[in-house]
Amino acid sequence: MDTESTEPKLRVDGLTFGYGARIVQHDVSFTVAGRSIFAIMGGSGCGKSTLMKAMIGLLRPSAGTIHVDDTDYWAATEERRTEIGRRFGVVFQSGAIWSSMTAEENVALPMRMFTELDDASIRALAQLKLSLVGLDTATSVMPAALSGGMKKRVGIARALSLDPDILFLDEPSAGLDPISARRLDDLILELRDGFGMTVVMVSHELPSLLAICDDGIFLDADSGTAIAHGAPRVLRDSCDHPTVHAFMTRQRPPDEQVGSARGSHGGG
Repeated sequence: MDTESTEPKLRVDGLTFGYGARIVQHDVSFTVAGRSIFAIMGGSGCGKSTLMKAMIGLLRPSAGTIHVDDTDYWAATEERRTEIGRRFGVVFQSGAIWSSMTAEENVALPMRMFTELDDASIRALAQLKLSLVGLDTATSVMPAALSGGMKKRVGIARALSLDPDILFLDEPSAGLDPISARRLDDLILELRDGFGMTVVMVSHELPSLLAICDDGIFLDADSGTAIAHGAPRVLRDSCDHPTVHAFMTRQRPPDEQVGSARGSHGGG
């Protein structure tokens, strides 16, 4: 990555968020460099997807700030937040593509909703976005006829339809076979390297995290805050926090190891 990538694209300071009176995470702080792939990591139920919702404007945090470039997102006017949100491309875990529309129609939908482009231009751009994700021959195919990996790619193509500069991905490799997951990893790398895109990725898929992510944050469910920062490869090799080490090396956490050892000596 070039020197421009070191400039913060997103800055999260002291963020506390949750649902009603239930706090999911508190005092979370990190920065996302431009033209990087940033991972939001942690075990199930720790608040990874909830953090992403706060970052894209779907959940107002109870404390802290989120700056997009130099703008405090949640302190901005609704009009300004809408303007910033148009710079986000978002792919949720389910893919959330419309089953009643072809791949091309799914990708074209945001352009029909938010631009004044004519029909021919929209169709051409939708086909271009599909070609970027390797689906140029699937424009007229219905989602039911697509594999899981292809559906994810349609979701990404649609997220790219308004030319965002930040792409948010929620568990992009979930449910994919290893080959499809690798192809998706390669696509995400191409979006960063070839198109200068900033990617924020929620994931607990270790192969993808280790293969493509430049930086990241690790959320902990027990303490309700971030307990480690850094590239997944660095955390795997050098982080001494037992929870992070167990996650990154696919080992049992220390408390489970103790319980397992005790169980092995009982009975008999």
